[in-house]
Amino acid sequence: MKLLNIVCAFLFLTVGFSCNSSDSGEEEQVDILDVSTVSEFSASEETKLITVTANLYWYTANNNDWITLSPTNGTNNGSINISVTANPNTTVRTGSVNVIGGDISKNITITQAAKAESTGVLDANLAPSKNFDLSTWNLSIPENKGDGTAVTVTVAQINADYQNSKYFYMNTDGGMVFKCPVAGFKTSLNTSYTRVELREMLRGTNTSIKTQGVNKNNWVFGSAPTADINAAASFDGEMSATLAVNYVTTTGDDSQVGRVIVGQIHANDDEPIRIYYRKLKNNALGGIYFAHEPMDGFGSEQWYDLIGSRSSSASNPEDGIALGEKFSYKIKVVGNALTVTISREGKADIIKTIDMVNSGYDKGGQYMYFKAGVYNQNNTGDADDYVQATFYSLEKSHTNN
Repeated sequence: MKLLNIVCAFLFLTVGFSCNSSDSGEEEQVDILDVSTVSEFSASEETKLITVTANLYWYTANNNDWITLSPTNGTNNGSINISVTANPNTTVRTGSVNVIGGDISKNITITQAAKAESTGVLDANLAPSKNFDLSTWNLSIPENKGDGTAVTVTVAQINADYQNSKYFYMNTDGGMVFKCPVAGFKTSLNTSYTRVELREMLRGTNTSIKTQGVNKNNWVFGSAPTADINAAASFDGEMSATLAVNYVTTTGDDSQVGRVIVGQIHANDDEPIRIYYRKLKNNALGGIYFAHEPMDGFGSEQWYDLIGSRSSSASNPEDGIALGEKFSYKIKVVGNALTVTISREGKADIIKTIDMVNSGYDKGGQYMYFKAGVYNQNNTGDADDYVQATFYSLEKSHTNN
């Protein structure tokens, strides 16, 4: 009996020891993932930092084209830079990003202040984008972007208070100045002339949409096939501007002196309209005319004088426009009807409508965008000769799908 008790006690101790040994193993790790909050971003381009508290590998998820995260992943504790582009809208915008690790997902709401609404009063102390709605425009300047072609200032950049004292800035009278020398880099190696010119970008800052094509970055004429109207951002359009041409070239070939394009509609390869101002050296006043270029294979370029003559030997136009004198133009397209209106204070409007039914733009695949600024039409003058115009208003609209 005594022996039996000893054996039972031994077995009890052995089993107990075995159980205690199993229970003393390492405790299972508890996943930790937490992120700090972030305050509202200003309407300008801005970067803020958040901290990540973690004991595991984590990564980010972000479907917002205006928000950039860096880095996008990490292990254990770290930080993330959250960058936003300038808000081109006059409403607050929000976005959501996630930091994910294991089975944990932390959501971060990004809020960005609205762009200040224009009061209609031009302020020379503010950048052009604070005085004009440039939310759907980029800008070409004749600087080398590195491949021998001109720099494009993006929609995001131009709306982040961009200005350039050489080419694009606010004048002391509150106007938006475009200044372009004869010498400089061009938008492509096949282009003949320099420009400081806005290009319509209906996609805004959504760079996932391609620049070219019948897509949500461009518009089409209302006479285009229904499939193109549905695929484009909008159809038909109107652009109006009030400006003064301050200076034109005075050197170079007689065929090129004094001319500058101040507004356009550009298609794939052709230009349904280009509006010119031209003042010759010996004339006190300048004239206005425009060109209509049908699509390739649909006829020759057409020219229409509105004030004075486009001739290189034109006499002083009797009712011309002086350098520094304000005038307005409006380009309007409805279907195949293209109308140009020139307005001046105290004078009757000059209106010209042309029918584009035979110009080819009602065929499929033709996309449109407005351009405004100065497109120097002289490449034979002195390198530092230039054209300059100051815009006091610039507005555009389209018919939405």
